[in-house]
Amino acid sequence: MKILIADDHDLLRDTLVAFLENESDIQTASASTLDEALEAIDRDDSFDLVLLDYNMPGMSGLDGLKRAMDAGRGQRVAIVSGMAARDVAEEALALGAAGFLPKTLSAKSLVNAVRFMAMGEQYAPLDFMTAEVEAPKNALADKLSRRELQVLEGLTQGKSNKEIARDLDVQEPTVKLHVKTLYRKIGVANRTQAAMVAKDAGLF
Repeated sequence: MKILIADDHDLLRDTLVAFLENESDIQTASASTLDEALEAIDRDDSFDLVLLDYNMPGMSGLDGLKRAMDAGRGQRVAIVSGMAARDVAEEALALGAAGFLPKTLSAKSLVNAVRFMAMGEQYAPLDFMTAEVEAPKNALADKLSRRELQVLEGLTQGKSNKEIARDLDVQEPTVKLHVKTLYRKIGVANRTQAAMVAKDAGLF
């Protein structure tokens, strides 16, 4: 099974690649913009599935989805996003996307979803599609204190707690406490998910 992962955030893209490459029967290729993804499809039309980050350069909303679906041999394409609203997911599925993957999915769920979509099925998490519509976007920044936002910015840059503590001139245990609190506030379980959510919210 061959998967193309297109995301402009190096840390997040590499994490997705690592998740999937752990599976013995999955090969991956990667791109950081829509244009790079389209070039990859043009060079190699054997991809079983293309995962497109909803907010990466060149996407222009769901126009990027349509362009990727029309490229090559018309391979299956799914949208990946941390902050896109449910109506975006519904529209993507209506346009024929293979699925919609929130970036907060666990590694196991992500792999299962990729296999499901590569087999020709359409995927979207039931809890996401049936959740109550949330308050307007960038409620995210409002949830966090100024210091928590500074720590979150450090996480999106791939910095360790020690590096963030040095940047902010605070003790490392203080940073650990802020990290734990902001995880709870934004509903994530680890650094990678926190960075994905912050990036998709357009915070940094």
